[in-house]
Amino acid sequence: MNSPFKVVFMGTPDFAVPALKALKEYGCEVSLVVTQPDKPKGRGRKRTPPPVKVAAAEFGFPVVQPDSVKTEDFYHQIRQIAPDLLVVVASGHVLPQKILEIPAWGTINVHASLLPKYRGPAPIQWAIINGETETGVTTMLMDKGLDTGEILLASKTPIFPEDTAETLHDRLAGLGAEALKQTLTGLRTRSLRPIPQNHSLATYAPLLSKNHGRIDWSRSAHHIERFIRGMTPWPGAYTFWDEKRLRIFRAEIRSMAGGDVPGRVMEGNSQALTIATGEGVLSITEIQGSSGKRMPVGDFLRGCQIPAGAVFR
Repeated sequence: MNSPFKVVFMGTPDFAVPALKALKEYGCEVSLVVTQPDKPKGRGRKRTPPPVKVAAAEFGFPVVQPDSVKTEDFYHQIRQIAPDLLVVVASGHVLPQKILEIPAWGTINVHASLLPKYRGPAPIQWAIINGETETGVTTMLMDKGLDTGEILLASKTPIFPEDTAETLHDRLAGLGAEALKQTLTGLRTRSLRPIPQNHSLATYAPLLSKNHGRIDWSRSAHHIERFIRGMTPWPGAYTFWDEKRLRIFRAEIRSMAGGDVPGRVMEGNSQALTIATGEGVLSITEIQGSSGKRMPVGDFLRGCQIPAGAVFR
């Protein structure tokens, strides 16, 4: 194949934008970008285009936003384009088998984990929460299963002790774009050999909702510290005190000793807020009240004193 691939791209959130840009830089003919419909956001509930739609407009790529990809009209639209490749990055759609079979070179997915670990919609958050020391991105040939297709290429990165889901997301988005370029080259030169996944090693990263962010103080200080980082920025780690919802952005392990009631404030003054856990003591360093903005804990406590003995739930 002497000319760049003819591609239909499917993606929606910020994570997919670097991959779309990579296709442009690689010289692919992006015949169509498929993304989710605009959705209401913010207090005014104004309908807002997804990041991929904004990027596609900037690059001059045509865009469609179907409510469903399972209609005959959508199938015929893709079939009429006759792409060499479908490239899928966090599209939010489950593709029917007959669409996966349209492109001559297959359907490629860029997934934010080292498959077969962390299949599913929230691999970045769960890798941090579970204490993984490395993760990465995988390009694969999609099949009818959920992230079960043959692996084309994998690229690794460490998970640093200070990483949040936000910082790791941004790093993996860039890594995914580079992996996509390498995959395209490997396909063109026929140097990539698809490798079946070892399904016995598979783990799952379930979808997160707002309710997942509530802190369980009976867990260890190590787990809660990772949980807070994994839930930042969304859905956000939170707890309740005196009917007030507090959102926690950063915490440090003060000690692995201690045997107080989990969630009890051990130290509460204008400079420090330390909380007993199921194993160890955690020091909150960044917090947000039920109203107001995210701030260092010292600034927060000067305006909202939380006494020793209070219990977070």
